[in-house]
This record gives sequence, structure tokens and C-alpha cells, in this order.
Amino acid sequence: MHEQHELFAQVVNLSLGPVARLKSANLIAAGNHNRGIRLETSEGIFFLKLNFDHERDILSKEAEGLQKLRKSTFLKVPKTFGQGRIGDYNYLLSEFIPSSRQQLDYWENLGLGLAHLHLHHSRHFGLDTENYIASLPQKNHQLDDWLTFFIEQRLEPMLGKAYFDRLIPLDFLKKFQSIYPKLDSLFPKEKPSLLHGDLWSGNVICYGDGQPCLIDPAVYYGHREMDIAFSKLFGGFDSRFYEAYESILPLEPDFDSRMGIYNLYPLLVHLNLFGTAYLPGIEKILKHFQP
Repeated sequence: MHEQHELFAQVVNLSLGPVARLKSANLIAAGNHNRGIRLETSEGIFFLKLNFDHERDILSKEAEGLQKLRKSTFLKVPKTFGQGRIGDYNYLLSEFIPSSRQQLDYWENLGLGLAHLHLHHSRHFGLDTENYIASLPQKNHQLDDWLTFFIEQRLEPMLGKAYFDRLIPLDFLKKFQSIYPKLDSLFPKEKPSLLHGDLWSGNVICYGDGQPCLIDPAVYYGHREMDIAFSKLFGGFDSRFYEAYESILPLEPDFDSRMGIYNLYPLLVHLNLFGTAYLPGIEKILKHFQP
């Protein structure tokens, strides 16, 4: 326990300055990769994320993503104060987000805020740096064409990893790749939009004022429908979210017929993270597009 206290104190000093003093630390979240600790200090209350990942820059990339979101939407996004590595630990110190009950306009504001984010455009799909989705490396080589980017930078890396790790056999890999020619005319032509990149209910929390707060992004410039599709993958958001979003940025016709294709990416991510329980969901989508 003393060793942990010393680690937390180092993080506080490095992030907030030598006069900052640690008062107390409480574990509030623990998962396969990360631990979340509430730190009370002489400078206020902060949230510390720690992990042991061999990817030494994983939390630094998360900090970059949070900072990019903060500049691009009116939605609440935690401020970051320091990130790096101490011994075997990667750390990220950020603003502590107290929980609250949702205000009546919570879902509307989330929809409007996401539309605001998606109005930030780039000339290319991708990003000027690689980053991560959960604990997996996410390639962001910039390309002019969405379909090429989606296949080469999203589907193929995750599909290849699943095959390399023996989660799928060769015939499944080939069956998956056989749908690529079918996708050529599927996606509406749109400018690359800044995406949250990992938009499910666990990455939107209710801030102390009862309004939505975005956390744990995997940002890049992509097709805006990626975020909308991802939001529907595990149960979906309240209908008021989608209505508010479309009041600013209406979806092109037949979105529901494309949604499964977008969600092949997060499903492959979950396959690689958590195992073959996600294969049936992938196979169900593939059946609609196989030649």
C-alpha cells in the first residue's frame, strides 16, 4: 500500500507541480486493462487512470484524443493534467467527473453535441497519428477515399489479428473479404468528420450538472455514420438523441441497411479483446452481403 501511495504522490507532483500534495486515494473502477483511482489533493479532486499495457503511449494518445474533443464540441470532456509512465505503470491524470441524474434535455444535448463534433471536417480520412481503440492499436493512415480507408485501416488490421491469434479460420477470413466488392456503392459520399470513435453508452457519462460528458475516445476523421452505428450496437441511446442529431445533420436514406457494415469494425475489436462470442454477430451481418 505504501508503494502505491508513493506512485500516486509522484503522479500528483509530476502533473500538478511540486507543491501539490496527495491527501487520499480510493479505487473506484477496475477492469482487464485499467484501474481508476479518485485522488484527493491539495489542489482539488482528480481522476487517475493506470494500466500495465506494454503500449507505452496508450494513455498519452487518450489524452490527445480528449484534448481534440474538447476543442471540437460544446459537450463536457474531462480536462487532462498529465500523462506518462512511472516504472511499470502508464498513467493519465484528468478532471474528476462527479456523477449526477440526467437533466430533461440530456439526450437532446448529446445529439446536438455529437452533430457539432461531426461538423469538424478534414481533407482526409484518418488522423496524423496512430492511436488506440480500447487497448488495441488503431491505424489512421490518411486516405482520400472512405471505402479504402475503412477496409485497409479498420477491417483488415482487426481481421488479420483475429486470424493470427487463431480466433477465426482461413475460410472465415476469405468469406469476410468476399463482401468488399459489394461495398463500393454502399456508403454516401460525405466529408471526413471528426469522430469520437468508440461511442457506446459506457463512454458517455452524466456530469455533475446532469449533462452528458464524453470519455475514452478513439478519435479520427471518418464517415460520421460510424459513430451513429456504434451507438446502436449495444442497445442504443434514447430516441431523443437521434432526433436531435438529425435535426442538425440528417442521415442519408437507408442508413439501417448500412449500419451492420459499419459495426463490423467494433465487433472485430470485441472479438479480438474478448473472444469468439462475437463471431455469430459478425456472421449474421456477412450473410446479407455475401455473393
